[in-house]
Amino acid sequence: MKDIQSMRDDRGIAIQKVGLTDVHLPFSIQSKDGQHQSVLANIQLTVDLPHNFKGTHMSRFIEVLNDWSQKPISSKEVGHILREIAARTEAQRAHIEMAFKYFIEKTAPVSKYTSVLDYDCTFLGDILEDGTFSFILGVSVPVTSLCPCSKEISKYGAHNQRSTMRVKIQYQQDRFVWLEDLVALLEAQASAPIYPLLKREDEKYVTELAYDNPKFVEDVIRDTVLAFRKHPDIVWFDVECINYESIHNHNAYARHTEFK
Repeated sequence: MKDIQSMRDDRGIAIQKVGLTDVHLPFSIQSKDGQHQSVLANIQLTVDLPHNFKGTHMSRFIEVLNDWSQKPISSKEVGHILREIAARTEAQRAHIEMAFKYFIEKTAPVSKYTSVLDYDCTFLGDILEDGTFSFILGVSVPVTSLCPCSKEISKYGAHNQRSTMRVKIQYQQDRFVWLEDLVALLEAQASAPIYPLLKREDEKYVTELAYDNPKFVEDVIRDTVLAFRKHPDIVWFDVECINYESIHNHNAYARHTEFK
């Protein structure tokens, strides 16, 4: 049959990214405990298209993703996916964005009841013309923050709020940063972590923990920056924090990006 995609195009326009988006497939993510967690991933997989190619072969994207959805993956395997799709489409560059919910078991601080909390995570990968592979790990972490100003000026109590910390990191290619460790590092910078299941004694504990550890959104960001600077494997990071204010109809925001 005639292969229209492989025909020549004479308009002289190269396209930086062409491929598939909103591909939903089950994937197996490597966990810190040596197990594998099944997730539902939303994937965008693209390659560059030279100016003389009319189109790319879309079916090959699904073939590659289907093959890899049967295997446990981490950053190393993301590089293999990109190299394979680049080779199969005769592309010089390839890019992937994989978003998924990852579940981590949380233990209540006093009662020790266990439950799981979901985190929005992303794998971002790129292969360039020279074969260089770059990988970014992203995660969004819900936490609690308590306002230092409110605590200082009030006779009793202080207003607190749910906050979201969003971070992207790059780490040395010969090392590895687990999602579980990254989440724990971020939660430690807030006034208190969030738990899916709390008994009364646990609620008392986290309420008092936040009260004893008040932080502005600026404090959360600065403490996170210091923690990342001390991390031996992280080479670049982008972190932002949103405090969803409980006494205002607006939110507080801060962000910092840094190469180490």
